[in-house]
Amino acid sequence: MTTGGQVVDLVARSRRLADLAERRLASEPRAPSARERARRLRDHLEGFVLPRAADIDAPLLVVLIGSTGAGKSSLLNAIAGANVSRAGVLRPTTREAVVYASPDDVRSLREGRLRRVPAERLVVAAATPTSAGVAIIDAPDIDSLERDNRALADTLLEACDLCVFVTTATRYADLVPWNVLERIRQRQVPLAVVLNRLPTDAADREIVIADVTRLFADHGMTPANAGLAILRVDEGEVDADIDALSREATRPLADRIRALREASAERRTLATQALAGAIRGLAPLAGDVAADLESEAAESEGLRRIAEEAYAAELRQLSTELRSGVLLRAEVLRQWQEFVGADQIARFMSSGLARLRGMLLFAIRGTPPAPVASVEESMASSVEALTLRHVSEAARRTARSWSEQRDTSDLLARDPTLWSASPETAPALRDMLRDWMHAVIDDVRGASGRKHAVARVAAIGVNAVGVAVMLAVFAHTAGLTGTELGIAAGTAFVNQKLLEAIFGERAMDELVAQAGRRLDEGLEAIFARDRKRFDDLVADATALRQLAQDLRDAVEDLAA
Repeated sequence: MTTGGQVVDLVARSRRLADLAERRLASEPRAPSARERARRLRDHLEGFVLPRAADIDAPLLVVLIGSTGAGKSSLLNAIAGANVSRAGVLRPTTREAVVYASPDDVRSLREGRLRRVPAERLVVAAATPTSAGVAIIDAPDIDSLERDNRALADTLLEACDLCVFVTTATRYADLVPWNVLERIRQRQVPLAVVLNRLPTDAADREIVIADVTRLFADHGMTPANAGLAILRVDEGEVDADIDALSREATRPLADRIRALREASAERRTLATQALAGAIRGLAPLAGDVAADLESEAAESEGLRRIAEEAYAAELRQLSTELRSGVLLRAEVLRQWQEFVGADQIARFMSSGLARLRGMLLFAIRGTPPAPVASVEESMASSVEALTLRHVSEAARRTARSWSEQRDTSDLLARDPTLWSASPETAPALRDMLRDWMHAVIDDVRGASGRKHAVARVAAIGVNAVGVAVMLAVFAHTAGLTGTELGIAAGTAFVNQKLLEAIFGERAMDELVAQAGRRLDEGLEAIFARDRKRFDDLVADATALRQLAQDLRDAVEDLAA
């Protein structure tokens, strides 16, 4: 990582991984924990790896972290030799981090590793130019009740070259700090520990120190593998004049920071060590983000499957009901029967189909005009109402199932219309039915050009024959007699025989089947359009899995 070409290559590979992390965040992870891991990966790359790889000689960043009241601000005051950070009750819930650095170093950090931190979240305590080379930040409490404070502390942790963990003899075993320390271990960032307020009794002090050392060892952090150094500060070792820990007690840390300021070679060594550890530490975090992606892909598939099955079931039920023969109101069906002369056609049936064809013109002569408009209107409104009922039921079933799933209830809360058919479904359905009816009429026109059918279609009218085909889609007798299903079956019977008389059985079947297929395709498209609302709420599983693989490939390439 020392040659110019190696640096450029490292920056390019780091940029690729950072872009992938940004894409993950843009996909809006549903689980808060997954969102947090993706943010941490992005911030670590943007806040440390990229700027540090691009400029290994940039100022070192030392971050002081710890729980509320641990003594971080008092430690910074001791290092600075002045009251530069308010401590105790004066700063228990602050939203700012205090940066103690020379003006040039502050500018460099704001343009680099701290550029994602809002300016108002950083309070600068200007150090003298002789302090250049090392910047120290007193971070917000890692156990703060305010999420923004914890997030800022996490961001600063991802950006640092050296972490100083400040704790006390009574709070060193708290859970929250150890969760943060686990991230420090993963990052392999150099770590120093300030154990504050130790008992003045020597035996009690050694018990605490031994237990702290054991806890760090249990978490895989020792002086050998983590550069761990524990600085001990007894209870009462303070400098009240500057609201600081005792400068004598904290001298080893202050001397170490002073040595780093004075020796650029040592700074470079520490920066290189921190960068190498950061790159090695990317693998676990990137692996966790990739695992989150794969888990979300499986969840997305499951959620989409719920919607797919609910809409498919309701579409099947709709198809069954549409072909049940009872779609239209009885009075509309009677009008149609009167028009086609159902009684006469039934009587002619006893003479055979050939006789029926011969008497077709006679059968309809003198009948009232075809009730095409009223039948079409009734047919369209009935299909629309029934379809909307089933689409709404499909949406309700999907929403109910989704509301029982983890991390999806908030998706439903954002859009209450998901519990029924979308507002756009009814207009789209009306357009589809209008187009379908026009297509059926066009099919009849095409079929009426066949031999023997011209006069028969002309006698009744293309539109009327088209209505007969449409009715046949919804109620085809399939062998029923005219008295088995009342008026609905009677209409089906009349239509079937009328169409057979006009076109012949085979041509009739083709017309009705084609009309049925077109209707099914149109309804399927309506259901798919409405279901798409749910599909769009979850990320594409294939894209998520590809992003997971890209992340794994990129981190392996970076570590190579």
